[in-house]
Amino acid sequence: MLHLTRTTSENLNFRTLVQLLDQDLAERDGAEHSFYAQFNTIAQLQHVVVAYQNEEPVGCGAFKHFEGYAVEIKRMYVRPTHRQQGIAQAVLAELERWAAELGYASCVLETGKKQPEAIRLYERSGYATIPNYGQYIGVANSVCLQKPIN
Repeated sequence: MLHLTRTTSENLNFRTLVQLLDQDLAERDGAEHSFYAQFNTIAQLQHVVVAYQNEEPVGCGAFKHFEGYAVEIKRMYVRPTHRQQGIAQAVLAELERWAAELGYASCVLETGKKQPEAIRLYERSGYATIPNYGQYIGVANSVCLQKPIN
């Protein structure tokens, strides 16, 4: 049974999952990884969701204030052994619910073209491609997406 917990970046299970995420991204992104890594620090994230299956931490995600009434979805990850089970979708939906409860109106995010399964997840979840924002402007490997949540 899947259980979702709202927490912060101080959560040790979240930190462990993020280490696995960073290893996966380093392999996928190769030389570009250090560029992306600078934007993915987890210090002081106040809105983190960790997914547990049978008490085991199997997935995570977070959001932070982006601008105005928007949050940015960050650090989405599911252990490879637990993929294709709806865990990422459940984490994403919980993050969206939490952001909506706090009065936010939309979510934005950035993912890489080398992560086609992530792009499919976000598109299936109602996200639409937008022009690359902020530090991702002009970055060929980046795909930025947005979804209204209210």
